[in-house]
Amino acid sequence: MEFTRQNGVELLRGLAIGLISIQLLFLVQGSLGWLKWQQPSESVVRFILEAIPTAFLTALTEGLFFRGWIYDELERDYKPDVVLWTVALIFPILHFLKPIPEIIRTSPQFVGLLLLSLTCIWAKRRSQGRLGLSIGIHAGLIWGWYVVNVGKLIEYTGKVPVWVTGINDNPLAGVVGLSFLVILTLWMWSKNLKWK
Repeated sequence: MEFTRQNGVELLRGLAIGLISIQLLFLVQGSLGWLKWQQPSESVVRFILEAIPTAFLTALTEGLFFRGWIYDELERDYKPDVVLWTVALIFPILHFLKPIPEIIRTSPQFVGLLLLSLTCIWAKRRSQGRLGLSIGIHAGLIWGWYVVNVGKLIEYTGKVPVWVTGINDNPLAGVVGLSFLVILTLWMWSKNLKWK
């Protein structure tokens, strides 16, 4: 983790990518009639400000642990592809330490977490090992989802099954959210190739 101007710019760029991606996801679902936007009962500004520490601390902690410490430890002894897939799989596995029936019910979320992990790893690689872009993308996704979810800004219409929009209203556990993550992951992967 470097406290440099470049890392700061990459953090802000990642934040914009994450926020735009999650808002596009909700806008697409709204335009298809799968959700309705709701009038907030409280000030949206409150939820925006509330989300900042949650989003940044989660993204920072997980970024330093998974894409920082574990990644760098493995990188010393293993080939890049082994490191990529090991770290990418550890992230969703540790998020899935719950009862078997719940694992089965929310299984699409595993794929979403795997895609998010790959996106963040390729963001780190694109940035020559700096974590700003990776943390920014992760924080932006959390921030955008937190404001919409906790602020109760949307209500699903039930026109499509929950496996399309997301189990437990979690975009990572639905076909639409996974499709957006695939696009984001492939985009970051292609940028990674370009910058090698």
